[in-house]
Amino acid sequence: MREKSSLVILYHREPYDEVRKDGKVFYQEKKKPNGIVPTLKSFFLNADQSTWIAWKQVTTRQRETFQETVSVGEGENCIVRRIPLSSQEVRDFYHITSKEAFWPILHSFPSQFTYDTANWENFKYINQLFADAACKEAADDALIWVHDYNLWLAPAFIREKKPNVRIAFFHHTPFPSADIFGILPWRQAIVDSLLCCDLLGFHIPRYVENFVSAAGSVRHLEVLERGEVDDAFTKLGPALAQREMTTKVQYGDRTIRLDAFPVGTNPKLIDSILEKPETSQRIAKIREEIGDCKLILSAGRVDYVKGTRELLLSYERLLERRPELHSKVILLNVSVAAAEGMRVYREYRQEIEQLAGKINGRFATLNWVPIRLFTKPFPFEEIVAYYRAADVAFIPPLRDGLNLVAKEYIAAKQGTGGALILSEFTGSAVELPDAILANPHSFMSLNNSLDEALDMPLEEQQRRMQKLYKAVTRYDVNQWANHLFREAMAIDNSGAEKFLATIT
Repeated sequence: MREKSSLVILYHREPYDEVRKDGKVFYQEKKKPNGIVPTLKSFFLNADQSTWIAWKQVTTRQRETFQETVSVGEGENCIVRRIPLSSQEVRDFYHITSKEAFWPILHSFPSQFTYDTANWENFKYINQLFADAACKEAADDALIWVHDYNLWLAPAFIREKKPNVRIAFFHHTPFPSADIFGILPWRQAIVDSLLCCDLLGFHIPRYVENFVSAAGSVRHLEVLERGEVDDAFTKLGPALAQREMTTKVQYGDRTIRLDAFPVGTNPKLIDSILEKPETSQRIAKIREEIGDCKLILSAGRVDYVKGTRELLLSYERLLERRPELHSKVILLNVSVAAAEGMRVYREYRQEIEQLAGKINGRFATLNWVPIRLFTKPFPFEEIVAYYRAADVAFIPPLRDGLNLVAKEYIAAKQGTGGALILSEFTGSAVELPDAILANPHSFMSLNNSLDEALDMPLEEQQRRMQKLYKAVTRYDVNQWANHLFREAMAIDNSGAEKFLATIT
């Protein structure tokens, strides 16, 4: 019989790609190795006993022969446990409740909030399934590591069954101010569940403070510990800067530790890609194709929070006010299509395609197309080549929990030059003050930022980029995971059972 797991990770994505060949199922490394999955997987594979829990969409027919657990390590020490969901359950859970109700609130877009179509009961049910799977696999003193708002309710369900496990939760999106969060009719249940955790992690101190304020508006919290934020964050200036942060609160008989540790990128992976001869060839080809033009690069998903409309309009204004740049600049915008079947994203994609077409129709010549717009994903190796070739990275989200594209661009430039325009409403802005910080809600700010980036002398580019490169290499994705894991393993959970009695 397999031993119980000392580490259980709850994450919406599986750590491997499932492929079928000749009627057989195989599990192989993901085609897109970037992001946090490889780092989480290293903890998963190195634990004595571990379980990774994710959901999997299946048909009624597939459910009959569905294999819930898959062993991926040597023997049965590491397993992936998949929760089978129907297409309707996925739609209600992910496309509707998560993306149409929670997503706009998290990103402070209450005008996009949809309540009537949200399926809260289905959301609770799926969170219960995740929690039940976690409890079935976890040892009594295990570390259960929960990821993101899709699983807001899992900690409460887990704590009810496993009072002595350690629960760490990392919030990958922004956490909004209390008045915005208060729009959610289910705010008390969400707060109650998060207060069942031992450790709550957020990208930046502002999100920590937003959570404390939101939780304190529905439950009586006592702040036990508070101090000046770490020197890794700039404390004054950007819109999301924060000088002090709460690090420990008391709720009933329970102590909850709070921390800010932003996800980093993987500079070693990017270095390894840049060292490949084919990458050098690809970079040379890109530069040959654009000739003497300066390349402005922007990459992200098709999402109203990403500021793509504002980006295109600011580029149009650049071409209007600086005709000497015609045939001298090219904007490459990679806006990858978001989840299929969502009206709001489909309409936004149509809007940016029409806007890019209008700008090209207005300014293009036989030898120059000012905007190259792609809505298909690029392989990571290819986007790294574009990062290295680009003269400017233009990252203007209206709101973003962090933004790894900015960090990837910096890592790919390796301190050699280039300019980064970064929205001050991204979490990474408080880590990267040497970027050109812009307010995406201000035409003038975006205009000035574009001018500054395009006109910046090489010496100034290198000075800034070297500082930025030092920041992203010092706190990479492995450091992020080590920080959370170290803090979570230090938890003393002796009071968990007593606390549970106060909330049930």
